[in-house]
Amino acid sequence: MSQTPEMSIDVDPSRSSQHSGNGGHGWLASLKARLRLPGAQTLRDALEDALKTEAKTDDTFSAEERSMMLRLLKFGRLRVEDVMVPRADIIAVDETETLATLLATFEEAGVSRIPLYNETLDDLRGMVHIKDLMSWLLREATVESEEDEAEAGEESEPRANGQNGSAARKRRKLDLSRVDLSRPLSVAKIRRPVLYVPPSMPAMNLLLRMQTTRIHMAFVIDEYGGTDGLVTIEDLVEQIVGDIEDEHDEAEEAHISGDPKTGLIVSARTPVSELEEYLGVKLLQPEEEEEIDTLGGLVFALVGRVPTRGELIRHSSGIEFEVLDADPRRVNKLKVHVDRLATPARTDTAVTGH
Repeated sequence: MSQTPEMSIDVDPSRSSQHSGNGGHGWLASLKARLRLPGAQTLRDALEDALKTEAKTDDTFSAEERSMMLRLLKFGRLRVEDVMVPRADIIAVDETETLATLLATFEEAGVSRIPLYNETLDDLRGMVHIKDLMSWLLREATVESEEDEAEAGEESEPRANGQNGSAARKRRKLDLSRVDLSRPLSVAKIRRPVLYVPPSMPAMNLLLRMQTTRIHMAFVIDEYGGTDGLVTIEDLVEQIVGDIEDEHDEAEEAHISGDPKTGLIVSARTPVSELEEYLGVKLLQPEEEEEIDTLGGLVFALVGRVPTRGELIRHSSGIEFEVLDADPRRVNKLKVHVDRLATPARTDTAVTGH
């Protein structure tokens, strides 16, 4: 949530009336706007409304430009907890693990930075960048060998820069057998620092901090010192420009698949809004929209705990959620039965657990 800036308010109606055809009414409107009172529209709100309502009549901006500007305006209201990777999805390595384990984790995760922890994720120590690891491996595997006389003779002619090639009697070779990957990763001394931030920190502030410190990974720490999640600079930038995928990113599977007649298969991380749009049904009350983002979160809210595999949970709309995959900490996959869908709008919450 963006902080309210300090304000300096001119309370002299006579001065304000000189700049408003409505006299004191102009001063009152200005005061309402500055104090964010009901009925006052902020510049941010006005810009959002203009971008949404004038899209069909004004072609000044392309659809892509409008979408990016709307995301930028929304970004100003986001907090770190809105964009972080949740704790359950953090891929990290214990700092006592071997170099081989670290390499395997990089290959499996397909990321450029891996967090390091000591025993548990609540004791995060830093991170390793793949570039630092590869540089260290190359240094360890490099062998300087003497050139033989024949090769040296071929280089005896003066080079264009005036240096005699025969003077360079050594060349570098790589011998990967010299690298012992069974050693603990701490011997490489490639751990880098990270940022530690609270969940309530404005996302914009974190982006600016990452720019100034040149540290592009932050651990989100709760009030008790536990780890809530993780944020990278890519997570923040994607909130503005949309998803960024490189050559190593695999195509993401559709969040919703299957046949409505037999049941839809969905990831628990599917946004509730996506299923609502797909089915044309409202699943959340207005007061719940700030607290629940995903179908996994909705199911958790319905039963008040992490449901078990095979459990069937009924929503008041008639939809039934069948838990296909879950562990003690979270739900992973659901089957949505829509054959008993009763009404396009939800009025209350009814839960049936089996």
